Formats: sequence, structure tokens, C-alpha cells
Amino acid sequence: MKKLLLLTLLGLSACSSTDPKTDSDYESEVAVDMHRTLLSDVDALHAAAVALQAAAPSPQGRGWSATEDETAIANMTAAWLRARAAYERTEGALAPLFPNIDAAIDARYEDFLERGEDSDLFDDQGVTGMHAIERILFAPDIPASVIKLEATLPGYKAAAWPATDEEAVEFKTKLCARLVTDTATLQKEWTPQSMDLDGAFGGLISLMNEQREKVNKAASEEEESRYAQRTMADIRDNLAGTTKIYGLFQPWLLSKDGGDAIDADVQAAFDSLRDAYGKVEGDAIPKPPEDWSAEHPSEKDLATPFGELYLAVQASVDPNIEGSAVDGMNRAAVKLGFEEFVDE
Repeated sequence: MKKLLLLTLLGLSACSSTDPKTDSDYESEVAVDMHRTLLSDVDALHAAAVALQAAAPSPQGRGWSATEDETAIANMTAAWLRARAAYERTEGALAPLFPNIDAAIDARYEDFLERGEDSDLFDDQGVTGMHAIERILFAPDIPASVIKLEATLPGYKAAAWPATDEEAVEFKTKLCARLVTDTATLQKEWTPQSMDLDGAFGGLISLMNEQREKVNKAASEEEESRYAQRTMADIRDNLAGTTKIYGLFQPWLLSKDGGDAIDADVQAAFDSLRDAYGKVEGDAIPKPPEDWSAEHPSEKDLATPFGELYLAVQASVDPNIEGSAVDGMNRAAVKLGFEEFVDE
């Protein structure tokens, strides 16, 4: 009887204990979870691109009209905003894995013009992607300061709505169709086999580091979603996507000696950024002071809403500041056996 009881207790003890997971176990879990998590946004991006193309009007004998095409333009705008949000949430992980698709979908106007001029606003060559469409959709409301800056670019062509039915058809069947095709390619290629956890984690760190650049460029009218004036929403989506994807790596990090302290620093930096972004009202970055200098900002300029945002972002992402998001994520990368991000 005593022998039976001992065997029973030993059996229960064996059942209640589990062997610790290996790095390979964690890698496999993160890969599966990341594919599933990002796929929902990749699907949303493609669906929004399809909706945008479907909403594009094909008027007979005229271009777009603010009155006659009001509903179509509103639907296109709503679809573009959905596409933008979906991509900004996944940008950190996807951009380094699919650089060519990222360039076609998300490159800025000036980046395309470095490769040559683009005299046809509405075709599927040269300037393409979300910002090409944004530039046309929001053409009547583009800030004068942005127009002034872009007019100095070699190969510049003023943004405009389609002025003829031929241009309207071209916008729908070429420029919008290209976005549909590119997002479909991303959707098809985003497979578990395409997973590069080191590259994806490095992309997240790089995106956090770029938050400074995205804020700074607002002072020179080179900000990302400058036509729609929603760059503040872009960086909020960047943060939301990064924290979500980082969360997939968190259990793995916490399994490492000292991982809990690193994670606490990262979470604190995320919270600080979230608070700073939450203090800004609306989707646009606060207007920078006219004499703003990122190298030598004055105390007066730092006291403005833009200056306060700048300071908060600097403190939260600067890789040279101990405890910043980039510093903490770099230490996490080392713990996980990934390459450390280097700010070039």
C-alpha cells in the first residue's frame, strides 16, 4: 500500500512539472503568432486597396467633380485612411523583410523623383503607392508650404485631381490597380516560410528610432503623410503595431536571466511615448515654430506643443539614452541572440 502511494505521488509530481521551453520552441511560437497577427493587417491593407479602386469614379466627358463625385471621393478617402493605418501598424516588421514592396507601397514623392521625373500622375510607373494616391486625393487641400518645397524638386509635377475622363480612368485602372497588385503580392508572400525574426525585430527597433526623424521632418515639410496631414496618426499606428509585435517576443525575453528588467525599461519607454502622443490632439503633428532647429532648439521653441513632442520622442527613442525604447530593445535583441540595431 505504501509502495502504491509512493508511486502515485511520484506520478503526480512528474505530471505537474514541465520541461522549460528551448529557444527553438520560442522561435517557433513567435513565428506562428507573428504570421497570424500581421496577416490580419496585411489582409486589411489589401481589402482597403481594393475598396479604394472600386470607389474611384469613371465620369464620362469630364474629370473629378467635388459635387458630382462627392460620395466617391469620400469613399476613396476613407479606404485610403484604412490602408494607411493597416500598413503603419505592420511597417516595422514587414519593411525589412520586403524592401521592394515597401518602396513601391510606401516611398515618399521625393524618393521616387531621385530615380527620375514622373510626368504622368495617374499611371502605374514612376511614383506609385499610397503617397502617390494621397497626393492626388488631397490635392485641393495640400498646404502651400508643402507645395513650395516640392516645387523645388527636379522632375516635380503639381498634384491635381484627374481633369479628364481619360485621367480618371487611368487613376482607377493603373495607379490604384498597382496598389491592389502590390498589396496582393505582399499578402501572397507573407508566409511562415518568409519569416526572419532577427530582421523583423531589428525592423521594430529601427522604426522606433525613426520616430525622431518623422517628427523632425515636419519642420521641413517633408513629413510622411503630409498631404492628408495625418503623420501624427502614422506614428501612433507605428507605436501600436510595434508594441503588439514586441509582445509576441515578450515571453521569450522574460525566460532569460535579466529579461524582466529589460522588459520593464521597454514597457516604460512605450508608455512614455504613448502618453506623449496622447497629448497631441488630432491626426496632424503640431506645427513647428518657424525658427525651429533640431540641432539647437531654443527654450522658447521647446516650450511649444511641437517642442514638447520633440523632447518626449527624443527621450523615449534615443539609442544613446539608457532606458529608452531603442536602448531597451537593443538589449532585448542581444538577449534573444539577434543583431543589435546601429543608428547610422
